[in-house]
Amino acid sequence: MNSKVVDIIPENPDQRCINLAVDELRNGGIICYPTDTVYGLGASIKNKRAIEQISRIKRIANRKLLSFICKDLKDISCYAHVSNQAYKIMRRCLPGPYTFILPATSETPKRLSQKRRTVGIRIPDNILCRLLVDQLGTPILSTSVPAGPDEILNDPYEIERRIGENLDLILNGGILVSEPSTVVDLTNHEPVIIREGAGDPALIY
Repeated sequence: MNSKVVDIIPENPDQRCINLAVDELRNGGIICYPTDTVYGLGASIKNKRAIEQISRIKRIANRKLLSFICKDLKDISCYAHVSNQAYKIMRRCLPGPYTFILPATSETPKRLSQKRRTVGIRIPDNILCRLLVDQLGTPILSTSVPAGPDEILNDPYEIERRIGENLDLILNGGILVSEPSTVVDLTNHEPVIIREGAGDPALIY
C-alpha cells in the first residue's frame, strides 16, 4: 500500500502540497493536517458524506458539535452571530489556539450545529490552515484525530497506521508537541471556558 503521508513545512507550505490537499477536499476527501495545536481531520463543510465519515471515524453522533476553520473574522460572521463583546474577545485571541462556540447562522450546515444551533469556530495561528481554507473557498472541518481518553496522536505515521485506511491524505508537519485548543462558549452574555487548553485563559476576560 502506498503511503498517504506527504511532507510539508507548516510555516512555509509548498504550493504543490496545498494544491494536492485542496483537490482532495474539493473532491469530497478527508485529510489529516497539522494545526497550531494538534493534528486535525479535515473536510469541506459543504460535503455531507465526508463529514458523516469523520463522525464515524471518531465514533460520535452526527449531532455532536464539530468545529471548523474560517479564514478570518469577517468570514466568521457568515456562519455565526457575533456580538460586540464576542468580537472584542475574538479579536484579542485570533488567530490562535482557541475554539469559540457561537450562535449559528443559516449559512452553517445543520449537520455541523447542535439542536440549539451553535457552532464551534477556529482561526488557527497557522498559515497552512488558512491557505487551505482560502484556496478551497469554504471553511474546513477541524476536529482532533481520535485516540485514547488520555492520548493525543501527534505522529503522522502513527496516525496513518491507526486510521490511514479512512483518510485520503496526511500532511506531515512533523511530530507536534502541543495540546488541544481552549474552548470558549460565547453564546451568553459572559464567556465561559469549557475546556482549558493551549490558549491563555487571561485573554478571554
